[in-house]
Amino acid sequence: MADQITLQVTRYRPEQDAEPTVQSYEVPLRREWVVLDGLNHIKDQVDGTLSYRWSCRMGVCGSCGMTVNGDPKLTCATFLTDYAPGPVRVEPLRNFPVIRDLVVEIGDFMRKLAQVKPWLVRDEPPPEEEFRQTPAEMDEYKQYSMCINCMLCYSACPVYALDPDFLGPAAIALAQRYNLDSRDQGAEDRRDVLSAAEGVWACTFVGECTTACPKGVDPAGAIQRYKLTAAMQSLKDFLWPRGSR
Repeated sequence: MADQITLQVTRYRPEQDAEPTVQSYEVPLRREWVVLDGLNHIKDQVDGTLSYRWSCRMGVCGSCGMTVNGDPKLTCATFLTDYAPGPVRVEPLRNFPVIRDLVVEIGDFMRKLAQVKPWLVRDEPPPEEEFRQTPAEMDEYKQYSMCINCMLCYSACPVYALDPDFLGPAAIALAQRYNLDSRDQGAEDRRDVLSAAEGVWACTFVGECTTACPKGVDPAGAIQRYKLTAAMQSLKDFLWPRGSR
C-alpha cells in the first residue's frame, strides 16, 4: 500500500475567490485514518487556512458531513483506504450555500427543523410517576430517533435540490419520531406543516436520503408512512368534518 494519498479539496475564500477552486494536498495513507484525519493533517501541518466543520470524531455530532468522491459522507467515518490509490475529492455538502471552503450555511435546515416541533408536546402535564413505555411503544419511533442532524439526506435529495421550499427528509423523520412517541400529544400541531404541498407530498420517493443516512434512519420510509397518515386523516375530515363530531 502506498504511504500517501492525494486529497483534492474545494477551496472558496469569498474575499479573494469569485468561484470555488480545487487544491491538491498529499496526506499520509494509514489504515486507521479517515478523511477527517487527512483534513486535520492539512490544517495542522500544511495549510492552516483550510476551513471545515468537525467536533466529536465519533459519528455522533453530525457536523463533519461533506461530499466525498461525489457522495455525501461523514468524514469521521469514511476511511481513506477505501479510496486508494486516490485521488479523493472532498467538496462541501451539495444543495447548501457555501460560506468558505468546506463550510456550508445551515440556516434553512435549522428553520425547517423548528417548524416540526422536534420535542415532546404535551397538552396536559405528564403523570407524577415515571412515564414508562413498553418495548413495542419505543420500537415505533426508535429508528427515527437516531437522526444526528448531519444533513447528508438534504445533500442527497434531488427534490430539495430543485425545490428549496421542500421541508426535507430529516425534518419529516424527526417529526415522525415524536408523532409515534406514546408520550407526545403534538401530532395535530405538526399536521399542517407536514401535510402542506412543500411537506411530505413534495417527496417523489427517490430514496437517496435513506441511502445517504449514516445511522439507518430511513427518512424515505418515514415520509411514505406519514403520507398514509395524512391521506387517512383527510378522508376522515371529509367524511366527518370537525364541526360535526
